[in-house]
Amino acid sequence: MRVLPSERLISGNDESSPLPDSHVELPPVIRRTEFVAFALAGLLLIAVIAVLYFAKAFFLPVVMAVVAGTMLSPAATFLEKRRVPRALGAVLIVIAVTTVVAFVVALIAVPAMEWSSRLPELGAQLREKAHVFDRPLALWKELQTMVGGSDGLPSVPLPKVDWVQPALEFVSPTFAEFLLFFATLILFIASWRDLRRAMIMNFGDRDARLRTLRILNEIEVHLGNYLLTVTVINIGVGIATGIVCAATGMPNPAGLGGLAAALNFIPIIGPVAMFVVLAVVGLVAFPTIGGGLMAALAFGGVTFLEGHFVTPTIIGRRLSLNALAVFVALAFWTWLWGPMGAFLSSPLLIVGLILKEHLLPENSPQLPQE
Repeated sequence: MRVLPSERLISGNDESSPLPDSHVELPPVIRRTEFVAFALAGLLLIAVIAVLYFAKAFFLPVVMAVVAGTMLSPAATFLEKRRVPRALGAVLIVIAVTTVVAFVVALIAVPAMEWSSRLPELGAQLREKAHVFDRPLALWKELQTMVGGSDGLPSVPLPKVDWVQPALEFVSPTFAEFLLFFATLILFIASWRDLRRAMIMNFGDRDARLRTLRILNEIEVHLGNYLLTVTVINIGVGIATGIVCAATGMPNPAGLGGLAAALNFIPIIGPVAMFVVLAVVGLVAFPTIGGGLMAALAFGGVTFLEGHFVTPTIIGRRLSLNALAVFVALAFWTWLWGPMGAFLSSPLLIVGLILKEHLLPENSPQLPQE
């Protein structure tokens, strides 16, 4: 006869009473299936990152074209409502954007090539300006000698012209990547409506179709608004930088303003790089350090106002981005794909947040409130 655990006899008890059930809580145990699932998910993530890293020449132009095409899709829809065929509208939009980008690049490239050819002369001028730090360095040397450190100071060599060519190769994509980007961009804009319909109709459930439609619409609207808003803000930053450079007597204020507008598309890194450029150009162009740093300090004030008041006020109303999430996304995509990855970090973060909001709604199980 089978005896249940609750009916087992207590040893030493004459009345043969059953053992009461135990109410002691057992510690949480991770099941083997859950561990295997986590391990497989981690391996899948590592494999995806490795593929994106080693196949950068293919995935970067394609992802760049898809993101840019999603941003420019509202413009193609606008032209289509004005009886312009979508394929023709896609070509016109790409030509217009390419013309604007080429103008900005030409505005920046002319002074950049001129300054790169004068690097030895500029290095000598910077070395002369560095004599103002001789007294602090001498005091530091005496302090090192007093505490028993080394007598000499490490010499920091100035950069040579050799770094220009590798830097241009790192920033500039190949001709095949350019061709893949433009072909994918035009075809994506021209066929975006059909792609949307195919992705929506791929689901048999009505709720899944509605959710996919909402996700696609929200991604298109948010990315389009992001591109338009950030472009207007960066143009304003470029104009303000050009005015500051002209007011402080900096050389080629138009080129510096265009460079500021272009670099401001890259969060955090772009403004810092522009501040360094203005500081170096100012130190070379002006006889005093105070005069040379005026434009850089004024640019720092402009970017502080833009980053802490203008951009959060405008973009924050549409989609709030956590500062830590922006920084981590910027670091990750810059490590993965370089400068273009830095440009894509914010749009990809916006897409991730939209997917999270729709796939993990607020009525899903949440942690208890403290």
